[in-house]
Amino acid sequence: MNSIFKHILHNQFLVSILVVALVYLAVELKEILAIIFISFIIMATLSPSVDFLRKNRVPKILAVLIPYLTFIAVILLIIVPLVPFFISQLQSLFLIFPSYVDQTTKLLNLNLDISDINEMFTKDIADIGKNVLLFTSKIFTGVFSLLAVFVISFYFMLGREKTKKEITTIFPKDSQDKVLAIISRVENKLGAWFRGQIVLSFTIGFTTWIALTLLGIPFAPPLAILAGILEIVPTIGPIIAGIPAVIVALSISPILAVVIIAVYIVIQMFENNILVPKIMERAVGLNPIVIIVGVMIGTKFMGVLGALLSVPFIATLAILFKNLKTNPTR
Repeated sequence: MNSIFKHILHNQFLVSILVVALVYLAVELKEILAIIFISFIIMATLSPSVDFLRKNRVPKILAVLIPYLTFIAVILLIIVPLVPFFISQLQSLFLIFPSYVDQTTKLLNLNLDISDINEMFTKDIADIGKNVLLFTSKIFTGVFSLLAVFVISFYFMLGREKTKKEITTIFPKDSQDKVLAIISRVENKLGAWFRGQIVLSFTIGFTTWIALTLLGIPFAPPLAILAGILEIVPTIGPIIAGIPAVIVALSISPILAVVIIAVYIVIQMFENNILVPKIMERAVGLNPIVIIVGVMIGTKFMGVLGALLSVPFIATLAILFKNLKTNPTR
């Protein structure tokens, strides 16, 4: 097996064919690979809790079930009660947002056809609940894919060490320790990234909601949720999240719009100078240009899900390239 592996690596023609075949296969199976990648991220996120329980002599199955079921319960308790309220708020915002845009364009002396805006925002508004469910199904490729994420992540956690060792067996023996260390490093970094991202998204979303509510901005909850979600996409996410809030504020008062811009800048300064260094200190630093290009490519291939997964995916590639040249340390 090792001799065949080495022969392939030393044959440039075979390597080229193998790379093209792997890229083609990855494109064709992108939804399945996304499910596996999300499952791995969840496993990496919960693994410190599992390790802690195991060190305290909790049986393995319970050590896996406790953090796993707690994670699912928290998601359900937070998301399920908010979905109906968020859908109603989103529907109202979509219905009235064209008028906000129209007022803003008139204030700025811009020539924009309001009928086009109305058509864009009111299309299928009557079925907004159905559209939201359709949006969710696209993210997880249906209910089956969502269940697959939970099941795969659970089995990833249950057979975590065994799976890593099995993966290393496809590599030459003299490289297996290095590969195992790289896998562990990827796991540690992705887990730290996602745990930190949860805290950042919640903090930014909650802070934005408080600020918009105190300033009397309509539709503060959906605008704040948007800010929290787009916090996952660094650099350009906060900018995109701030645009609707500024448009809504500008329809009320130019001064209020300036205040909203200032608020979003202050929140981002608070994030970049205090939260990120404290919360994301173990995350992989990436060049903003790389992030933007990665988000664009991810969006092109898989839409919103591709944009959200682009950062951890690029971070994984960065770790792989870095550690293939050096001896990785955990």
